Amino acid sequence: MNVICRTVIAASMFAFSQITSMHAQDRIVAYVPNWIDLTAFAGKIDYGKVTLLNLAFENPKDDHGNMSFERGDEALLSAAHAHHVPVLLSIGGGSASEDKAMARRYATLLDAAHRKAFVSKLADFVNQHGFDGVDVDLEGPAISPDYGAFIAELAATLKPGNKLLTAALSQGYGGDKVPDSVFAQFDFVNIMAYDAAGPWDPKSPGQHSSMELAQSSVRYWVGRGLPKAKAVLGVPFFGYGFGPAFRKDDYPYLEIVAKYPGAEDADQAGNTIWYNGRPMMRAKAGFAKESGLAGIMIWELTQDAPGDRSLLSTIYDTLHSK
Repeated sequence: MNVICRTVIAASMFAFSQITSMHAQDRIVAYVPNWIDLTAFAGKIDYGKVTLLNLAFENPKDDHGNMSFERGDEALLSAAHAHHVPVLLSIGGGSASEDKAMARRYATLLDAAHRKAFVSKLADFVNQHGFDGVDVDLEGPAISPDYGAFIAELAATLKPGNKLLTAALSQGYGGDKVPDSVFAQFDFVNIMAYDAAGPWDPKSPGQHSSMELAQSSVRYWVGRGLPKAKAVLGVPFFGYGFGPAFRKDDYPYLEIVAKYPGAEDADQAGNTIWYNGRPMMRAKAGFAKESGLAGIMIWELTQDAPGDRSLLSTIYDTLHSK
């Protein structure tokens, strides 16, 4: 066995032991997009305040299940592992799920005839590049009737190698198609408690990620059998604009607080952008802690603001307060 293989195996076992032994209050999962300059961003992350990073996204580049790989991924993997922070390969994503060709591709790769080969390619990909596991972010139309069988096959393949298996799930966007059987196979589930409103319905303005949505989303998944110790509450580092502020894309929190002084301590700004500021993040992190949940998930880390306006720091301080 060569030195690289021994290093990858040791890192994987360390990651698995770190995550599985963690107290619920300590877990902060952050997604990092790989369509940015990862080499530059990897040097800016406050690794002491994150538990695990999900690299978003890599997906099958052909109907045979061969995976895409951005060279910038290596920079994040290297930097995170140097700080003893595990990195999961996140597959799917909202854009992939809404892409009809990609949704059909996933439906084929997850069916009984192709599932085993695709899972094998995923596992080989994870091992080859030194990922610590897989995060499945299949949403809406990409959640096929074969989802449960795919997760079972993926768990059976990854777990013997001390790899983690997680998912991002939304109650309102395909959640009813997810079988309860998967809860036993996931190490934890990131509950996407946001996007209740947005540019897809410009005539219905309002808060897209309220405390009420966070609480009802947790109740839904826990009520279906997801243990609280596996329930990670997802929070947004972005907002949506309506009226004169309408645009098709989201507003990163970083942009909002740069344009509107004091916006870090509010939940809406301008005319009108709805988002989550520091008070809401304290409330949600407090809710997760007091409810015995598995922590907080962030979409996504590049949208945070630096210094004392940081939402990541707000979450970290709240989860670690006595």
